[in-house]
Amino acid sequence: MLEVSNLSVAYGAIKALHGISLKVNEGEIVTLIGSNGAGKSTTLRAISGIVRAASGRVTYRGQDITFTPPHEIVRMGLSQSPEGRGIFSNMSVAENLDLGAFTRTDHAAIAKDREKSLNLFPRLRERINQNAGTLSGGEQQMLAMARALMARPRLLLLDEPSLGLAPQIVQVIFKIIREINADGTTILLVEQNAHLALKVAHRAYVLEVGRIVMQGDAKKLAASDEVQNAYMGKRH
Repeated sequence: MLEVSNLSVAYGAIKALHGISLKVNEGEIVTLIGSNGAGKSTTLRAISGIVRAASGRVTYRGQDITFTPPHEIVRMGLSQSPEGRGIFSNMSVAENLDLGAFTRTDHAAIAKDREKSLNLFPRLRERINQNAGTLSGGEQQMLAMARALMARPRLLLLDEPSLGLAPQIVQVIFKIIREINADGTTILLVEQNAHLALKVAHRAYVLEVGRIVMQGDAKKLAASDEVQNAYMGKRH
């Protein structure tokens, strides 16, 4: 479904990605794990067209999208829930959800998807007319994900969904990630919580300073000493 080939990204003189390659098959949850500053968020931003690739290629469902504008990429069925949530805090929950569907004109289907999102995130239904800025951190994360789903993506990019959230809310978010995937949406997940990410994913890539250093079956990677020691705390 998605193929990233030899992708390099630079911010001025600083090279953030050094020719990384990865792929995501239809129906999978694939996770990118790595420490802060490894280039995980940059990878997602390059895929969704928010930052420009210096070299390399991004192919989505057989089509080269390396230099496609972000709104066109959303229209093609690829949407992102960004790191830091990026909600419109002065707008209501309902208005944020409506903005998620900005590329669509199928009003009956939009209403249906909105209902589906509110069933997935019941907290948002309770706060539908509240300003998004008054929501808790966990609720804002739910809103960012629900808004991304309103574009009806075939591939959902999730950037650090557990960041700064209480452990019980993180469990809820990850349960919903599984449900979204079971409902037919392919997911590329960037996550610092390696333990949870590898638990939920089918396959994983480990990024270190802009390079992929390990890849493979998520359960096998979770069991490997290197990953255990570097990202999950030493085994005792």
